[in-house]
Amino acid sequence: MVDSRTRIIPDRRTTLIANPAAGTSLNYPMLLQTVIFISGAAILALELLASRVMTPYFGVSLYIWTGILSITLIALAAGYAFGGRYANTRHAAPAALIEAYALMPAVAAAGMVGACLVYPFVFVPLATWSLIGGAFIACLLLLGIPLVAASAMNPLLVAIVALRARQAREGGDGGAGHVFFISTLGSVAGVLVTAFGLIPFVSNFDSLLIIAAVLSLLSLALVVRPPAELKRRGIISATGGLALAASILLLWQADAYTGRKGPIAHLDKQWHVEAELRSLFGTVKILKHEPDADGRYWRIYFQDGLTQNSVESSGRSRSFYTYALEALAMSYQPNARSALALGLGAGMTPARLAARGVPTEIVEIDSASLQAAHRFFGLDEKKTPVHHTDARTFVQRCPHAYDLAIVDLFHGDGTPDYLITRDFFRDLRRCIGERGIAVFNTFADLENPVSYAHLLTTLRAELPHLAIYRPASIGATHTNSFIVASAMPLPATTRVTMDDMPTRHETPLWDMLSTPMALTPALFAGGKIITDARNRAALDLAYAQQIYRQTVVGNTPPAFLLN
Repeated sequence: MVDSRTRIIPDRRTTLIANPAAGTSLNYPMLLQTVIFISGAAILALELLASRVMTPYFGVSLYIWTGILSITLIALAAGYAFGGRYANTRHAAPAALIEAYALMPAVAAAGMVGACLVYPFVFVPLATWSLIGGAFIACLLLLGIPLVAASAMNPLLVAIVALRARQAREGGDGGAGHVFFISTLGSVAGVLVTAFGLIPFVSNFDSLLIIAAVLSLLSLALVVRPPAELKRRGIISATGGLALAASILLLWQADAYTGRKGPIAHLDKQWHVEAELRSLFGTVKILKHEPDADGRYWRIYFQDGLTQNSVESSGRSRSFYTYALEALAMSYQPNARSALALGLGAGMTPARLAARGVPTEIVEIDSASLQAAHRFFGLDEKKTPVHHTDARTFVQRCPHAYDLAIVDLFHGDGTPDYLITRDFFRDLRRCIGERGIAVFNTFADLENPVSYAHLLTTLRAELPHLAIYRPASIGATHTNSFIVASAMPLPATTRVTMDDMPTRHETPLWDMLSTPMALTPALFAGGKIITDARNRAALDLAYAQQIYRQTVVGNTPPAFLLN
């Protein structure tokens, strides 16, 4: 006697296996759609998080994004190929397809947990070995196993749905379109949830483990309510359970395992992470060392692997560039009636200008920078009003002309490309007027001058009168260099006084102010004008940034870099 719940079809590969416990035959239940939706979300979430995880170690450049996108596509292609090949084998009976499909989320989760166990300790050696090659290996470590496993689920589910379609004698694509439709919608949801739900509130390390835990639960859900009888139920349960337990344990003990909160030995002091402030633009860490015998300490404003400023407990900046920008601004524009600071950081230079009686407005897009400046560095918006917007947008709609602009715009290892184009400098020229002065904080690599030549050539196309200053006593080949620019010939400098400046900065500052760099043809050699429409300098700029990042990573405690 034949059980009415089972249909006997000669072709073994089209036989649907009943599941009496679930009370259903394999008919593409909602659980399978939910699993492919969430796994699709995990794929894009991982890609987005990978860029955030890697930034402190490898920076933000064309090379890094090439590695992320290449490894992502290779892993997806490998997963599609693996899932498709498995679905086409003679052993891929319906139950076997379901088992493979149920196992893949747990495998992806296990790969993510393994990556989290390893990457805090191997990314620094990879970055110091080779920023480009190391970035590719780092991407493979982070994304390889999880993306191969998650993407293999698509062809597996297509094969499962195709069996139902053949049984029902349906035509069309056998359900492939619907599977990829659901998976792609999941990817969209994954980007949104990660960007607005995880990144601003949870560390990248913890976000990876949360996603791993969710993927583990998918496998366990398919074990609890299987669409078909699972012969390898124990293997799936064990893999999912171990991955879930490992992700939860590592989440619980993350601080102890990674040492990310401190104490961290650096500059002969013991440091702790006082705060972590996250936004869509990166992670700001406030690092504070143990107070000295007299109770004094200082804080470091640390963002995605770079020290942006160091400030003593008295509120005085320890960073040379703070005083260099102020001194150059006052030397060239001593009677400034208004100033615009593009870029906030810890807010030291705008605060010092305001203390001199110069009405100063600030433009800053990163909410984490604003929080840090308010909470830890004494930002007073009554004295220095803040426009929370993008610098490019602000100068395009500049409400009035400013006598002075301090341009200190950094993200990753340099200024974003769209803020060093001729179009931006044209808008900036309108914003400061024909007699306004712009003072730029930049980085120049004397051993790779062509990248700086692009910036100088582009800037000179709109603000043709330049002066360049660089502290000679520092001795570094890649360090802060300051540009003063104007549409009109620069005025003679005025002697400036500097209050409350650290003694160690006095000699380098006065020496720098007295000897601007000669504007030789060599400084502009090979320079190309960068525009919004065309950036022929992208590779040169990326190369210079990677050299700087490699130097920084080699001199920074690994625990500082872990976000």
